[in-house]
Amino acid sequence: MTDDTGDGPAPDRHTAFHRLHHADRPLLLPNAWDHASAAALVRRGFPAIGTTSLGVAAAAGLPDATGAAREGTLALARGLARLPALVSVDIEGGFGERPEEVAALTAELDRAGVVGVNIEDGRPDGTLAPLARQCAVIAAVKERVPRLFVNARTDTHWLAALDGGTPPSLSTTAERIEAYLRAGADGIFVPALTDEQDIGALADDLGETPLNILFAPGRHTYERLAELGVRRISCGSLLFRAALDRAVELAWTIAHPRPEARNDLDRAADLLSYAEAQSLAGDFAQDPAEATPA
Repeated sequence: MTDDTGDGPAPDRHTAFHRLHHADRPLLLPNAWDHASAAALVRRGFPAIGTTSLGVAAAAGLPDATGAAREGTLALARGLARLPALVSVDIEGGFGERPEEVAALTAELDRAGVVGVNIEDGRPDGTLAPLARQCAVIAAVKERVPRLFVNARTDTHWLAALDGGTPPSLSTTAERIEAYLRAGADGIFVPALTDEQDIGALADDLGETPLNILFAPGRHTYERLAELGVRRISCGSLLFRAALDRAVELAWTIAHPRPEARNDLDRAADLLSYAEAQSLAGDFAQDPAEATPA
């Protein structure tokens, strides 16, 4: 097994990220979609951040989960890795057809300073990737960059939720999970798994392997997920969608004032100031390789 990590960051950053999944409380991983959102989250005190594939793609006018946002995701990842935080990147299905292509991409991310990736088995046509192929991708990544935290996402429940169908039995999901763990996955992510009994049972079955759950407003609380044994809680596209919703509603309220919305306008006066937003750019240390001579 070779460790193709080039001139990447010291291994202690990777160790620190792994340890966040085994702390006394679950790792809440907020997901950013651009430099400003990432810097603001880090400044607020989050030690680790992820990216949201939907947010990154939609912000660029591209569809999610199709590979169209590959270059934008890589460019964003290189910038985010310069923040004083641990960064995990959502690479959708891997941005490549062959396992070795996905492994090469993750090695590039590792050299840039990224400490983890999220790889999903759902496909744009609503099917799941062939199990053997997905296992080959995970194994190739772990062989190429063994220190990288690979969060293996299975979309068994997610695809059912998108179609409005009945969630599959946990045994169906377990088959994929077991295969991904044998291939070398460090953590397991099952978005749209919301039933508390199933979450608790899966967490128990996984033991020390971190279970990642997508936070579902109205269904989950941080404390309850912690009690169930969840080790990592992701926000997914929630923050991106909340930001869009808030921005649109505020604009509409300005144009169509209503007495009951007065508090919303008053609160807008306490938002991040222009100067504070402008200063977020200063949180990114300049990469010497990109420095421009005066």
